[in-house]
Amino acid sequence: MSIYDYKVNKRREGQLDMAEMKGKVMLIVNTATGCGFTPQYEGLEKLYESYHDKGLEVLDFPCNQFGNQAPGDDTEIHQFCTAKYKTQFDQLAKIEVNGENECPVYTYLKANSPAERVDGIKNKAIMKSVEKLSKSCKAENDIKWNFTKFLVDREGNVVGRYSPTCAPKDIEEDIKKIL
Repeated sequence: MSIYDYKVNKRREGQLDMAEMKGKVMLIVNTATGCGFTPQYEGLEKLYESYHDKGLEVLDFPCNQFGNQAPGDDTEIHQFCTAKYKTQFDQLAKIEVNGENECPVYTYLKANSPAERVDGIKNKAIMKSVEKLSKSCKAENDIKWNFTKFLVDREGNVVGRYSPTCAPKDIEEDIKKIL
C-alpha cells in the first residue's frame, strides 16, 4: 500500500482520492482551533502561499482528540481559519488520528514515517508534558498532540515527522529540498 491508495472525506461532501496528490509535496497536519499551537495556521498559510505554485499542498485534518480543542463542525472550523488566519488551503473533514477510529491515512503515516523531530531541550520538555495530557496517545508511534506534521515527497514517501513544537518555518528548508 502507498499513501495514494487512500481516500479521505472532504470538509463538505465527497472524498479526496489521495492519488490526486501524485507528483505533489504534501504537508499533512492534524489541527485544532483552540490550542496553544493554533497560531501555527499563520505559518502553514505562509508555506502554502510561498510554495503552492511549485507543488506544495497543505492537507489540514481537524482533530478533537487532544483536550477537546477542535470543537464545532467542519464548517465552523473552516470559517474560523479563513477569518482569523486567512487560510487558503482547504480543511478536510474532522478525523481521529489515534485509536480504533483513526483515519487510515494516519495509520499509514505513523507506520511509515521517520522518528519525530523535536528540536531543543525546552521543546522536548514541553512534549513530555503534553504527552501526559494526551488520553488518546497509547502506542509509541501515536500522535501526541495537535499540529503534528508529516512531510510527504512527490513519490509518496513520508520523509519527515515533526512535533507540534516544530513551527512551520522550521520545516521550510526540508520542503525546499524536495520541491
